[in-house]
Amino acid sequence: MSESIKHECGIALIRLLKPLSYYQEKYGTSLYGLNKLYLLMEKQHNRGQDGAGIATIKFDVNPGNRYISRHRAMGSTAVSEIFEYVQKKFADIPGDLLQDAEWLKENISFTGEVLMGHLRYGTHGKNSIENCHPFLRQNNWMSRNLVIAGNFNMTNVDELLEQLYELGQHPKEKADTVTVLEKIGHFLDDENQRLFDEFKKQGFSNREISHLIADNLDVAKILRRSAKTWDGGYTIEGIFGHGDAFVMRDPAGIRPAYYYIDDEVVVVTSERPAIQTAFNVPFDSVKEIKPGHALIIKKNGVITEEQFREPLVQKSCSFERIYFSRGSDAAIYNERKQLGRLLCPQILDSVNNDLKNTVFSFIPNTAEVAFYGMVDGLHKYIKRVQKDTLLKRADKISDEELEEMLNMAPRVEKIAIKDAKLRTFITQDADRQDMVSHVYDTTYGLVKAGTDNLVVIDDSIVRGTTLKQSILKILDRLGPKKIIIVSSAPQIRYPDCYGIDMSRMGEFVAFEAAIKLLKESGREHIIWETYEKCKASLKMDRNDVENYIKAIYAPFTDEEISAKITQIISPKAINAEVQVIYQTLDNLHAACPSHLGDWYFSGDYPTPGGNRVVNRAFMNWVEGKNQRAYV
Repeated sequence: MSESIKHECGIALIRLLKPLSYYQEKYGTSLYGLNKLYLLMEKQHNRGQDGAGIATIKFDVNPGNRYISRHRAMGSTAVSEIFEYVQKKFADIPGDLLQDAEWLKENISFTGEVLMGHLRYGTHGKNSIENCHPFLRQNNWMSRNLVIAGNFNMTNVDELLEQLYELGQHPKEKADTVTVLEKIGHFLDDENQRLFDEFKKQGFSNREISHLIADNLDVAKILRRSAKTWDGGYTIEGIFGHGDAFVMRDPAGIRPAYYYIDDEVVVVTSERPAIQTAFNVPFDSVKEIKPGHALIIKKNGVITEEQFREPLVQKSCSFERIYFSRGSDAAIYNERKQLGRLLCPQILDSVNNDLKNTVFSFIPNTAEVAFYGMVDGLHKYIKRVQKDTLLKRADKISDEELEEMLNMAPRVEKIAIKDAKLRTFITQDADRQDMVSHVYDTTYGLVKAGTDNLVVIDDSIVRGTTLKQSILKILDRLGPKKIIIVSSAPQIRYPDCYGIDMSRMGEFVAFEAAIKLLKESGREHIIWETYEKCKASLKMDRNDVENYIKAIYAPFTDEEISAKITQIISPKAINAEVQVIYQTLDNLHAACPSHLGDWYFSGDYPTPGGNRVVNRAFMNWVEGKNQRAYV
């Protein structure tokens, strides 16, 4: 993507199903779990550049000994820093003790049977060590301790906070992480108390009761009660202090969650390839947690997948497939190629089928796979042209014509090169903008000046600023007759409220285009009518609220908005003709049939809270408030 937007976070959970001594004997190390956790987190490093954290829990530790360990770090090197910190704990241990699994468990932190990892991408500046997962809720009762981390965002934090007040709590912060932690914690306490009272009536001692509670906690019940009113997208991993663990996925399946189970481990991550690589297992061995379900691993090793909320129509995030998740997933790789293939008719129409005078390229690096798909589509088009020409032509074809026909091929080149290390340190605005224009460089001598079209594919266009300030200016230096910027994603029109850092209406070039079109066509009244509907909706039940912002786009075709976007992003001093082509929604669904979450393109939010957020975002824009529409 030419303009970076922040990803959803990443999770990793490992539950060792054998004693640590088993892994020492089979794999030559008692640190098997830690090593695998490091791999899972590094293989998902794309999901977190702001911070990271890990936590581990040891089973059956004697009273007075620490059994929960946690460490967090900030910044893009957080994963390395965390594991360097952990590694130092083992650096001076003699070799014989390093191979003694029981000694390590008794004496060294982070040598537990349950391991949790989290990679964080923060949104809108709340970036401190206190904002890094995992979060810990401590208690002297082992089974009341709770550690959670997740890839989530709730749209109804105000409502959830009010519910916590009604339960008698007073949270220290207005944040969805706090509400989730305290909500689960409350019902964990409640379940502990219920079981305590029940076993007390049966005459058991307090010491006996603590073990009985750990064995009999109803994890699914706790999660059902906790998540009853959550509105958002989430994958949340959690561990109770005695060893029960869970990973829960939202009812619409918005956020991803993959797992693998064998007789040695249970593993859960945000991306499938991380598990495949770290544990050397095939694609089909890794499953998805079903929407509205939780994978529950009891301390005794019993594993179940249980429903905690009624599943909705599945709306898995399509942006995961277009951009966020690594393309090393076989399914995602093929979907991205298909997104490129499906754009070919629009591209060929734009260049009048003139392949001889057209160069095809891509914006590095995430658009590369869609580019391969586009090239595949072009080759198929060429084969059809060759077949039709050679079979249907009545007169004899000359040797020169035959040679030219058989040599038809798309002119594929790497035109744009990203100078990733270039820093815009100059403070004056004019100088900074000039520096920004050099973030990308280009390959000279490949485009015939004044003759060639230049087609460049990007995976999505959010704001269009990098195109305007940098890429189009650089491409124009090559002298093409026409520059066609192709987006493998549809027009981004609406904010996300489920974890992606796209929350302010004014940042979307498609929205800017629609507003300009309304004003130019004398329909500015639609803006104010929409604003009044949004204001009125604040008093409505959230289940009755609609996405009123669709009215802003309704008067115009996709092509009209694309044409206006072209005008907006085209630099003033540019010689080439510019055109922007977007993927269609129908083609997006055809390419990613199992990931139909498209609210940022269509405005069709999978939860009622989404409609509230988009309306609030529009109101913020009208009122000049540069803030996101949710906590």
